[in-house]
Amino acid sequence: MSPKPPAVADLEWIGDLEFRAASAKITMTLDGESTAGPSPVQALAFALAGCMSVDVIDILRKGRHDVRALKAHLVADRAPESPHRFVKVSLRFVVQGAVPEQAVERAIALSRDKYCSVWQSMRPDIDFTTTYEISA
Repeated sequence: MSPKPPAVADLEWIGDLEFRAASAKITMTLDGESTAGPSPVQALAFALAGCMSVDVIDILRKGRHDVRALKAHLVADRAPESPHRFVKVSLRFVVQGAVPEQAVERAIALSRDKYCSVWQSMRPDIDFTTTYEISA
């Protein structure tokens, strides 16, 4: 198995607390005030929810399950003192389709324990819970 290429991000300060972020051909604005774009912490929340969502949908589709929709809702509690890091994360998935409960549980577990590089890059002492709901 060949290794993944390194993740590369370039940032350029564009004023106030705003930065133009670029990686390959993708660009976005990061904003410490959360007005012109997500703050770095919001981007981290997007990254974690996105990483696990991609894994879960990929695993379910590879299992040939009839997934019609998937939504994720992440809430990350932060430490009251600097650096205000994530101390508790709750991620809820809502899966729509004829998908067995066991398949959803397995997909979430595989993402969390093996595939989600964002979660695996975070501190292991974060209290992280996942829940799900399946609707027809």
